[in-house]
Amino acid sequence: MRVFILFFLPSGSIRATPAAGQRWRGHRLSRFARKNTTLGWPLAGKFALGAALAGSHASCGPWPESNLIRDYNSPMPDPLIIAGRQFRSRLIVGTGKYRSFQETARALDASGAEMVTVAVRRVNLDRSKESLLDYIDPKSYFLLPNTAGCYTADEAIRAARLGREVGLSDWVKLEVIGDQATLYPDVQATLEATRVLVKEGFTVLPYTSDDVVFARRLLEAGASAVMPLGAPIGSGLGIQNAAHIRILREVITSVPLIVDAGVGTASDAAIAMELGADAVLMNTGIAGAQDPVLMAEAMHHAVLAGRQAYLAGRMAKKLYATASSPLEGVVR
Repeated sequence: MRVFILFFLPSGSIRATPAAGQRWRGHRLSRFARKNTTLGWPLAGKFALGAALAGSHASCGPWPESNLIRDYNSPMPDPLIIAGRQFRSRLIVGTGKYRSFQETARALDASGAEMVTVAVRRVNLDRSKESLLDYIDPKSYFLLPNTAGCYTADEAIRAARLGREVGLSDWVKLEVIGDQATLYPDVQATLEATRVLVKEGFTVLPYTSDDVVFARRLLEAGASAVMPLGAPIGSGLGIQNAAHIRILREVITSVPLIVDAGVGTASDAAIAMELGADAVLMNTGIAGAQDPVLMAEAMHHAVLAGRQAYLAGRMAKKLYATASSPLEGVVR
């Protein structure tokens, strides 16, 4: 019988090598296994491992749990907490702009996201015909209604109330657009709507500018998060306001800071997290990719990597080189 040594990697992969020292082979775990990893052993366990190792023509018997190293990225050791609710994933994904509802479902699955946004004014709520909601399992995802397409406080308030009345949620991602060309938020209308909705018992997550003064006003109004744009919605420009995000990170400590909009690729998401954001919300960065499902998985890894880099603390930048191997003790 051949014996293999297994290592769980941060990406959710398994590295397996024969004890005899043959070449390394890597095998991807199924998403089910990655989503259901406990401290030492995926719930999909022997089924996932058996299927993975069968691809390399390996034979194996039962795998003793004591010989396995746990996948330390699942669940996250520091969950995202919004209004007292915990989320393992720090990636929040929108559901618009995909080519089909089926593609939407596949991308959400690949992203590993737990919270997904649904535009109240753009989804068929009465289910009279095929609806996006037919493809999103409320047992697997936390639905966050948003007020996309609203240009006044009154419109946004009505959309939030509608989302609650049809049973979506009493949480709302609040968007009040102030300029059609840039889709920048109308910050005054956003503040007005936040005050009203908080009084009505909503958990409000407002899309806003990167203005630290206005962020404080939203907190005073009872917002449960501050969600500044990284760049204009749908632009894919990446984080254009890194200094402002850093300042917001220093000031916003009582609620999560979530970068919302502007992410175009995985490196943008990693940068947002490295700047100290608690989470990243994106839609077009995934839906607009040539392969949205693959990009969704890339975003999943990028958010994890950025968060870990932020927690680890990057090395100091230096103008001149520093040898990796010190000269002291060198044999001459």
